[in-house]
Amino acid sequence: MKTGGQLIVEALEANGVDRIFCVPGESYLAVLDALHDSSIETIVCRQEGGAAMMADCEGRLTGKPGICFVTRGPGATNASAGVHIARQDSNPMILFIGQIAGHAKEREAFQEVDYKRFYGDIAKWVVEIDDAARIPELLTRAFAVATSGRPGPVVVSLPEDMLTSEADTPRALPHTPVETSPGEHEMQQLEELLEKAERPFVILGGTRWSEEAVGLFQRSAESWALPVGCSFRRQMLFDHLHPCYAGDVGIGPNPKLAAAIKEADLVLLVGGRMGEMPSSDYTLLKSPYPDQTLVHVHPDAGELGRVYRPALAINASPHAFAKAFAGRGPEAPPAWADRTATLHGAYLQWSTPPASGPGAVRMGPIMEHLEDVLPEDAIICNGAGNFATWMHRFHRFRNFATQGAPTSGSMGYGLPAGVAAKRLFPGREVIVWAGDGDFLMHGQEFATAVQYDLPIIVVILNNGIYGTIRMHQERDYPGRVSGTDLKNPDFAAYARAFGGHGETVETTEEFVPAFERARKSGKPSIIEVKLDPEAITPTRTLTEIRESR
Repeated sequence: MKTGGQLIVEALEANGVDRIFCVPGESYLAVLDALHDSSIETIVCRQEGGAAMMADCEGRLTGKPGICFVTRGPGATNASAGVHIARQDSNPMILFIGQIAGHAKEREAFQEVDYKRFYGDIAKWVVEIDDAARIPELLTRAFAVATSGRPGPVVVSLPEDMLTSEADTPRALPHTPVETSPGEHEMQQLEELLEKAERPFVILGGTRWSEEAVGLFQRSAESWALPVGCSFRRQMLFDHLHPCYAGDVGIGPNPKLAAAIKEADLVLLVGGRMGEMPSSDYTLLKSPYPDQTLVHVHPDAGELGRVYRPALAINASPHAFAKAFAGRGPEAPPAWADRTATLHGAYLQWSTPPASGPGAVRMGPIMEHLEDVLPEDAIICNGAGNFATWMHRFHRFRNFATQGAPTSGSMGYGLPAGVAAKRLFPGREVIVWAGDGDFLMHGQEFATAVQYDLPIIVVILNNGIYGTIRMHQERDYPGRVSGTDLKNPDFAAYARAFGGHGETVETTEEFVPAFERARKSGKPSIIEVKLDPEAITPTRTLTEIRESR
């Protein structure tokens, strides 16, 4: 006989879980007690939203479900930000919630929430386990649902009395991964379409990729001389210095890249959904009928034809598709090879930082320095805001599993993601790229980095405003500033208060020595870069945006 808490931990162990992220709560003390005797590492976080984002980042970088435990009520609702990210970003994740005891249900008991209703629209599956004997069955299913088809978050509610009850059940077995592979007929059709094309373009996105799959597809693209773009915040799917790389299909893309996609006669979309952001509000690919011949490859049949009607739909995971595509190639050099080279040249020009800019700190030289000194396997994590443009546009990603950034546009993601990434890959450099408003959404997780001795480097671009909103405000309501000013703390002192290393940069020249001191400190570090609010984008100032109205 084992308690429900013991059975939960046993099922996690059977499914290969190495760590969980949590904020403790009395509602699942039985699980915490069982973890005491387990080899599973417990990472104690400071807020449930941060814990859920850490779990999301683990799923993002490994393809295995990130695991998060939170308590009922406020804990569960705080975690919803991370669940929403996992849903929109198609990342495998399982959120366990301690629930009130069964006898108190339907009375609006202390911190009672109906999780099936609360999470019904943003989780892939929500289940409440009332009988401890069913834990092996339902947890095996939770892992299967989180990882199959289009991956996503699963929410498991654990009533407190169920966790302390005892049951005699078979030992939990691991879930069986489900792969979806393309048929030979579909691959032949794709080859025929490519042979007829004059201006093809490839867009990579989504999840269920691997280092092997990225390498295989890169070699296939080279064989066909295909121009390749990466969907919004999926830049780690293709080497940016490869001669086939054409750029980031994200927010405000290179106009030459956007034109190339619109002019394409064949678009091969692999793994992604091509949602509102990467499609530039459904203008690069029109919904439901694209102007281009569309070949859509996706692991979930439900996504094929949901937004766009493809000429050829291939129900396959990116990994399986990359394997099937490998080794195929044209008999003669394709006619579009020069076009691919031209697009790569346009990308290199677009991703070269500007030398000048307003204020005492110029971001262009800072980005150039980071490109010179960061190793190719460095992991870049960020949340949302105009500050992210500097990294997205000017950092050239080279390897798989080097980007932790939410396609859902959620602020506050970078720091929790950086904590998770450094715990996963302690030997790799992890840079958290943050804005001042963005950082303070989950700035308390810096304490988690200190507690577990995770020497991440957080670069905060502090311009004293919610920059993206101010930019839109000046464009649509020029000169009528409302609700976007911020008064910030001394972020370097903030780092030191937690036991980390802090630096303040007020001129361009101060950044390089500050960055090196942060590296050498061996501590979690914050480098506060005091940026002029006018430097709102790499090409236009706030004043220029305001006066262009």
